Amino acid sequence: MRRLATTLALTMTAATPLPAVAAGRSTGLRYAALGDSFTAGPLIPRAHGLLGCLRSDHNYPSLVAASLKATLTDVSCTGAETVDMTHRQPTTTGVNPPQIDSVTRDTDLVTLGIGGNDVGFTKVLVACAADSLLSPMGAPCSTHYGATLDKRIKDTAPKIGDVLRRIHARAPHARVLVVGYMRLLPDGVGCWPKVPLSTGDVPYLNTAERHLNAMLAAAAAANNATFVDTYKGTEGHDACAPSRSRWVEGLLPSHKAAPAHPNKAGMRHIATRIRSTLDATINT
Repeated sequence: MRRLATTLALTMTAATPLPAVAAGRSTGLRYAALGDSFTAGPLIPRAHGLLGCLRSDHNYPSLVAASLKATLTDVSCTGAETVDMTHRQPTTTGVNPPQIDSVTRDTDLVTLGIGGNDVGFTKVLVACAADSLLSPMGAPCSTHYGATLDKRIKDTAPKIGDVLRRIHARAPHARVLVVGYMRLLPDGVGCWPKVPLSTGDVPYLNTAERHLNAMLAAAAAANNATFVDTYKGTEGHDACAPSRSRWVEGLLPSHKAAPAHPNKAGMRHIATRIRSTLDATINT
């Protein structure tokens, strides 16, 4: 932990842009990034590693590692659930090993971005988009799902806690960060048909995302980890925002990124939030 604090103090300034780092210039900081597609950055150029994971070299782990001059092991994978932290995950081009295998006693920093697929959030968005075609001014999605999403979020909480305890057991001296989900939708009624979600369903889905982040924050606090609030500071950068201001794509992307996922600008925002969180907690 002392080595991590010293390295961060020397390399981090939260208000500065994320720099590129020349090859071979490493501080020796060892960083493991675990997570799902919101970590992997599907369809953001350029892909690397196991192709089936759709892992980008411009995702937030790559940006954070560059800013810290750290040695990165990025095992994030599109479609990952909490079970894939401890089990092999099949993909279309091969198998991603259990992500927790990347965490060792020498690991200094771990980021964990997981839980959305356990709740089925992306699948729900697609289903809600289809429902909106028949009732654009209604709330068919919230009528259909009701309290289901909150129940799924509650059921995911102990799974997050278990993963965090396993991470601590493997890397007892590491700083562990739980990375929340960036805002997808605006406050209010949305922007149908630009983002095809019924006006009554936008606040329902936005509230569900807030509840998911609240659960992740609580799980982090209960398991000696730090929550990174990436939802904060995203007003005006959601899927309904103009293309030049958008940090997350809608169901019909206008940037090179997966639907309903962060684009390059979104990844930069998440990386900056991680750096700010590390800077603010460096002496804790």
